[in-house]
Amino acid sequence: MAATMHAFANSADLARSLADKVVERLSAAIAARGAASIAVSGGSTPKAFFQELSSRDLDWSKVTATLVDERLVPADNDRSNHLLVADNLLQNKAKAARFVPLYQKAGSAEEAAKLATAETKAIGNPFDVVILGMGGDGHTASFFPGGNNLAVALDPATPRGLISMEAEGAGEPRLTFTFSSLQDAGLLVLHIEGNGKKDALTKAEGAGEEAEMPIRAVLRRAATPVDIYWAP
Repeated sequence: MAATMHAFANSADLARSLADKVVERLSAAIAARGAASIAVSGGSTPKAFFQELSSRDLDWSKVTATLVDERLVPADNDRSNHLLVADNLLQNKAKAARFVPLYQKAGSAEEAAKLATAETKAIGNPFDVVILGMGGDGHTASFFPGGNNLAVALDPATPRGLISMEAEGAGEPRLTFTFSSLQDAGLLVLHIEGNGKKDALTKAEGAGEEAEMPIRAVLRRAATPVDIYWAP
């Protein structure tokens, strides 16, 4: 399914435009069923977008936010996606949103994934908005090349919910929503910045195995066409 590229002059222009689009989608969901859901990604790329979105007018009390994936670290750890979202998105008007964290204290990553699946079930599905990022290696969410659970995570038959992931490029063990949980969002966005990421995207759009660049699974098989937001 063809993705749509939205290119911007700079990060600030992208942040404003993406915030407009997300607010429009969340507002429509609230109007239709009285609630809306958004799953976002970590990393440094979305900070400006989070800050822009946090100040927007929206009935935030009806919005449930969660993460696409998370490192298996507590919320006060500098590498936690929860901390990044708390500091940049759950501020200003967006403070009223309900946030469902993924990190669970458990004896193993597998057990943490089970607990997180149970915790997030009440959000409902599909998500109204999913914002994905991408690493230079072609990973998205915690679908890492060489990941121990990559094939299961990308299999469309794997149920919705969280799965654990360990990979050389991942640092800590991770929890990630499965492909089936993310691929049918009302609005499915890939947010990338920099020429290096654009080059990686071009490579991912070419021939090759999904396992080599897992973003290919989303670009090729997601039920919702991907909107790519890019700025240099």
